[in-house]
Amino acid sequence: MSKIFYRIINAKTLLVFLVILIIASVKVCHDQLNSSINWRSDETFVIESGTSLGGILKQLTSKDVVMTSEEFLLAYALLTNFRGSLKAGEYDLSKTKTVAELLALLRSGRVLERQITFIEGWTFEQWRNHLKTSPYINQELEKLKNSEVMIIVAGKPELSPEGLFFPDTYRFTRGDSDIQILKRAHIKMINVLEKEWGNRTIEGILTNSYQALILASIIESETGFMGDRGKVSQVFVNRLRRNIRLQSDPTVIYGLGKTFDGNLTKKDLRKPTQFNTYTNQGLPPTPIGMPSLASLRAALHPEVGEYLYFVAKGDGTTHFSKTLAEHNLAVERYQRSGRSNNYKSAPQKRLLNELENKKGNTDG
Repeated sequence: MSKIFYRIINAKTLLVFLVILIIASVKVCHDQLNSSINWRSDETFVIESGTSLGGILKQLTSKDVVMTSEEFLLAYALLTNFRGSLKAGEYDLSKTKTVAELLALLRSGRVLERQITFIEGWTFEQWRNHLKTSPYINQELEKLKNSEVMIIVAGKPELSPEGLFFPDTYRFTRGDSDIQILKRAHIKMINVLEKEWGNRTIEGILTNSYQALILASIIESETGFMGDRGKVSQVFVNRLRRNIRLQSDPTVIYGLGKTFDGNLTKKDLRKPTQFNTYTNQGLPPTPIGMPSLASLRAALHPEVGEYLYFVAKGDGTTHFSKTLAEHNLAVERYQRSGRSNNYKSAPQKRLLNELENKKGNTDG
């Protein structure tokens, strides 16, 4: 009888001991998981692709991100199948306070999204340079020529990249490549272009959507004022209809390339390039930049009217004229105001007269 009694007592003692041990273990686990992490709010935690579970835990402990032992973290990770849900990438720990929150974030796979913005009107060269400025983007463009880029992006090496990428803000995660971002921007531009082309109201002047893209890029370069784009488009469309040269300074500047020093001269306006719309008839062969949706719509829906000339006033807006005489007065006015260096499509009056007279056109 006494043996049975002692066995019962020993069993109860063991049970109590086990309960105490479990409670203590749970408390230790709770304390460990709810201990604070040591992390600067302006830093991010990066898990490189292919990093093992042990490597990740070592990162956390060796950098004193967590004060919890590596052994405890490993046991916890194995018991909760932590490794199976991990995703490589960059994690923002700024709102993470405890070990438990840190592990939950890493398990969630909610990697940090960054963004890059491309300004309307930028050239492809400017896009390439801007992509280089981000340390979070995998650089693949450096070793590629434009034709090679277009093979990857569009499958057409003969295409100029100019105008074929939609200016916008694009989100990406650390390690995404510049080529991946360009592919997204190209697809977006093609989709936008085809949709807008299908809704066009312009008839008889532009024969395909690519010509609309060219015209939109010129409009984009000529004015940044939303209210003027439709009239700028009107001027160019009227000139195309009447077989008058477009005479757009930005096209000349684009054709000059790196030789342009910031001062557009008479000599520059006469220099023969494919993009010189003072010496060449019609549209240039390619866009001269990446147009916005607003400029694309302006090209496809020009305002109706008789304007044939415009000059920038220097305050962001534009003066429009129906005759050369009226335009010359406007050019004189704004040049006298000291604004001649600011407006984009305002050639010197005498050269403009010379070019107009050579064409033998009568306006107004």
